[in-house]
Amino acid sequence: MIKKNKWNLLFSSIVILLPILFGLIFWNKLPEELTTHWGADGQADGWMTKSATIFTLPLILLALHWLCFLLSTKLPGGNDQNPKLLGIVLWIIPIISLAANGTIYAVAFGKEINPVFFVFPLIGILFIAIGNYLPKCKRNIAAGIKIKWALQNEENWYATHRFGGKVYVIGGFFLLACMFLPTAIALWAGGIALLVLILTPVIYSYVYYKKQVKAGNYEVEPLPCLNTKTAKIISLVTVPIILVLVAIIMFTGNVKVNYTETAFTIEASFWSDLTVEYDAIESIEYREEGVPGTRANGVGSARLLVGIFQNEEFGNYTRYTYTGSKPCVVLNVDGKILVINGIDESVTKTIYETIQEKIK
Repeated sequence: MIKKNKWNLLFSSIVILLPILFGLIFWNKLPEELTTHWGADGQADGWMTKSATIFTLPLILLALHWLCFLLSTKLPGGNDQNPKLLGIVLWIIPIISLAANGTIYAVAFGKEINPVFFVFPLIGILFIAIGNYLPKCKRNIAAGIKIKWALQNEENWYATHRFGGKVYVIGGFFLLACMFLPTAIALWAGGIALLVLILTPVIYSYVYYKKQVKAGNYEVEPLPCLNTKTAKIISLVTVPIILVLVAIIMFTGNVKVNYTETAFTIEASFWSDLTVEYDAIESIEYREEGVPGTRANGVGSARLLVGIFQNEEFGNYTRYTYTGSKPCVVLNVDGKILVINGIDESVTKTIYETIQEKIK
């Protein structure tokens, strides 16, 4: 299946990665921090460094793209589906990549954009496209509305998917219309619509199942499943990888400060490095009790707290600290707050004294 679709898979993967090329071309014109998340009120509430923004989202989407393709084709029944359904699978994530990264870059260049105007049309078009091909989806465990009563019975499956297709198309047009509503109303209306789109086919399938049972014509029909050996191999490969990755992120990593005559550089695991000119430091303070904060973007693990954080005192600030070490150094750098510390109190004091000496 990969050979048959290799050019479509290659081209769609390139499209997903195009934002990286754009970011590299305009690297010097982009700010050091980019808005990457907006809250329910439409206001920005999440930021990432330039390097993390340019590379992270496209690469995550690329991995998800390949995973969706492999699951859609390798799971039993996936190869028997309508080619147009596979086309939707191949192009959902590339479109998301262009829309999401396009929004991020547009905001970075000073455009005032309400994400609602992009999110709802994108989701709406997606539901309309899926709804058109849902009735043609054959019974399988790879794609479709995978509900117990439908998976076990051919008649229930097709009835559920014919109904679900109509619901998705109608819901898709409703979501498109939400883009013209005020943000607060659109979010409520869109959220309720998505809930209805998810639950309605499930309820319909269950009611249809009850009617079948009452009429005495519901029979459990076998469905091809993963070969036991294949399932074991997948589990033996994926589970350890996931556990190792979680352990690495949660319990490893370091923050290191290197000094030169004119600046110091913070090197941190799982986050981009930062160089600060001594001349840009407006104030420096040593805090024994540390600085509280909620992570907006970055890493919050048993070992490190690095990235963009928020609190009532500073609003948004950048943090490079160890989780278990309370004392920290608070710097005001060109009007922005930077919080750093070492692995213990003595290292943190050394950081404070060294920087203080450099800026005198």
